[in-house]
Amino acid sequence: MKKHENYKELIWALAKTDFKLRYHGSVLGYLWAILKPLLMFSILNFVFSSLFNARGIGVPYYSLQLLVGIILFNFFSEGTTAGMNSLLFKFQLVTKIYVPRWTIIVAATINSALIFLMNILVIILFFALNRFVPSLEATLLFLMFIICTYIIILGFALLTSPLYVKFRDLSMIWEVLVSILFYASPIVYSLQMMPDKMQKLMLLNPMAFVIHFSKEGLINNHFSDPWKTFVFFLTIMAFFALGAFSYNKLAPRIAEEI
Repeated sequence: MKKHENYKELIWALAKTDFKLRYHGSVLGYLWAILKPLLMFSILNFVFSSLFNARGIGVPYYSLQLLVGIILFNFFSEGTTAGMNSLLFKFQLVTKIYVPRWTIIVAATINSALIFLMNILVIILFFALNRFVPSLEATLLFLMFIICTYIIILGFALLTSPLYVKFRDLSMIWEVLVSILFYASPIVYSLQMMPDKMQKLMLLNPMAFVIHFSKEGLINNHFSDPWKTFVFFLTIMAFFALGAFSYNKLAPRIAEEI
């Protein structure tokens, strides 16, 4: 039990250090954690709000849907990138000081989760300004999707962080894939605008599933079929298990390859 407590303290210490260092020296400091998604939201909202709320399309509460999608995807994007980079960026801890390498990975993803929690306050503020209150069921489902997103991030980090130590091209590849995934997810548009066959194909993307049904639940009080949600949950747990298995296989050689 004491050993697990020590791990928790180590992970929390690493996460707090990363969080402080990220904004150290900037004029606005921690405000950047909120300003970055807000600036992106402002630009996209300006460009697309008239397009999707005019000409008879009428997406209800488009601004709220866009904000939810952007903040969820930013959590995924920053979390996966930070997790993949974690071991290489903390090479001194890996090579000179013995700490369980998985704690470094977990700390990096928790750092992204802390930033996401700050952005949740922005979502709450915008819902309050629009005098819109989601149902309790929708709110609980949204919280479940947040947990699912973190599981995806952690599974991805466990899978790719040891690989990135050896294959540095992964960073560039993932940067391109994240850009593709952003537009392949129903963030700036509604999934219902796509043909039925395309909708089914897009929902195979876990983040498209999370974003679509988060928006549908919070705004329209519409939920996926329970069996679809169950299959989605099993899929991400299988992906997490794959990440953990891959990490256990590759972890012993990490220090040699940095």
